[in-house]
Amino acid sequence: MNRRLALAVIAVALLATTAGCSAIFGGISDEELDREQEYDDLQDSDADVAVDIEGGSIITSGEFRAVYDLNETEELSLYRSSFYTEDALDIHSVRYWYPNGTEVTGSDLAIDQGRSSTEVEVPDGNGTLAFSGSAGGRTFQLPAYVSGSYEVTLPEDYRTSNFLFGDVNPGGYEREVIDNREQLVWDDVDSTISLRYYQTRDIPLFAGLVGTVVLLGGGAMAYYYRKVKKLKEQREEMGLDVEIEDDSDDGPPPGMK
Repeated sequence: MNRRLALAVIAVALLATTAGCSAIFGGISDEELDREQEYDDLQDSDADVAVDIEGGSIITSGEFRAVYDLNETEELSLYRSSFYTEDALDIHSVRYWYPNGTEVTGSDLAIDQGRSSTEVEVPDGNGTLAFSGSAGGRTFQLPAYVSGSYEVTLPEDYRTSNFLFGDVNPGGYEREVIDNREQLVWDDVDSTISLRYYQTRDIPLFAGLVGTVVLLGGGAMAYYYRKVKKLKEQREEMGLDVEIEDDSDDGPPPGMK
């Protein structure tokens, strides 16, 4: 009886493990792969890779759209790196255009998502691939899945130029603001693009906060200085802070003459 119970427990555990793995690594649904998205504006870019970042805040995440001129690349391994691991990139709204312009959706492509990467295989390495994914509220990181020129456009009213709040890696880029959107362009990228950006209103807000802290701190110091000064005056009036004169230079102590 105990043996049957043990076998039953093992069977249930195996089924649960298999079901869990399937739920976690079961791939991306056709509904997500074929979700509606516009890429026409990014296809007009002169860069080999054009990325557009939308929305987001300190609390909520934004999204990005990316279009890749594949240049003889038939397979892409999509991932994001953390301090310890590489995780598969979650993508949606996948589109592929043959060199002749024929468009197909993501469900028509060979896309397989595993633990550490999302593998995308296209029928012609000279076509164009587009997909969308999540972006941080104030940060963005994307490896260079294909080498070449890159163009990244930030959300409206966001910037990277202030050294306290913004950061751009790698270097060697050109920065331009078009229609209140900052655009970063690299002639060639073969590493991870990493951005930290901020809203333009953050600067005056931060300056106001610093000014308020300085005023409050200065007021507190002035208040305590007055309190200490008043206390000292009161002690002097009560004779508690009478200074003893140093008569050491006037001769020996009394009784020693």
